[in-house]
Amino acid sequence: MARAGVTRRYSVVGRASLWESGGVAERRQGAEQGVEAGDGARRVDLLRCDGDGAVADHDLVAREEPLEIQLRGATLAVVMRTPGHDAELVRGLLVTERVVRRAADIAAVRHCNVVTDPDAEENVVAVTLRAGVALDLEALRRNLYASSSCGVCGKATIENALAVAPPLDDSARFAPAFFRGLADRLIARQVEFARTGGLHAAALVAPDGDLLVVREDIGRHNAVDKVVGRLLLDGRLPAAELVLFVSGRASFEMVQKAWAAGFGTVVAVSAPSALAVATARTAGLTLAGFARDGRLNVYAPERLTP
Repeated sequence: MARAGVTRRYSVVGRASLWESGGVAERRQGAEQGVEAGDGARRVDLLRCDGDGAVADHDLVAREEPLEIQLRGATLAVVMRTPGHDAELVRGLLVTERVVRRAADIAAVRHCNVVTDPDAEENVVAVTLRAGVALDLEALRRNLYASSSCGVCGKATIENALAVAPPLDDSARFAPAFFRGLADRLIARQVEFARTGGLHAAALVAPDGDLLVVREDIGRHNAVDKVVGRLLLDGRLPAAELVLFVSGRASFEMVQKAWAAGFGTVVAVSAPSALAVATARTAGLTLAGFARDGRLNVYAPERLTP
């Protein structure tokens, strides 16, 4: 991806080559590249853009993986999380969802060692309840949020997304300067955020930089869904040549929603997750983060021009 005006310190990895699932593979990759990434982080290559141009660099981004929770041999839910302290996460979920009332109701929480996909070994947890604890599994499934699109490892999750939408073919190209000031313009349009300080926002950005649609919600995913719904009502899907700009971070689910809607470019005010980066590279989708204060980190730069 060498272009004029870009100083290369080392090569940027190719599309989807980032992904190696599992803690062992991650630590091996980090050791090979001279960086020790902890269980909660993954090293990625990127372009750092500011007023002086763009340079190739690297950074650590948070890992995001599906965790399948099994109860009495059946899947209760699949939740997205950063690996680590999984037993605490599961126990906390069981308490907040009123599955159990006290610690003694849970006999054991353990990772499954026998899984159909070796990459999923760290991402499936089996729960054993104490004898006599009442359980309405179907009622719990209806009440718990479980994403049917999630696999039990990052690779499977991306493959499931590929089954829904093919890689994108978007002719739009953007210079780093295009994204300067977007965060300030978005904040200026966040009416409810100004009143409450507690809402996320998603914006539809035209090729000329205009903010065509701005939607707010307490959930960042809901804000994106509102923008996509407006496009659907206006007959403008797929959203080719348009930019999705979001407050907060860019998770896998944000990238997956953008991919399904046909956006070729997603830009976030804050950081992406490792799975979001891998998904964007598989989708052929440009993903950038930390778009504020005249700076921009481009993690999947298929559509970046000098």
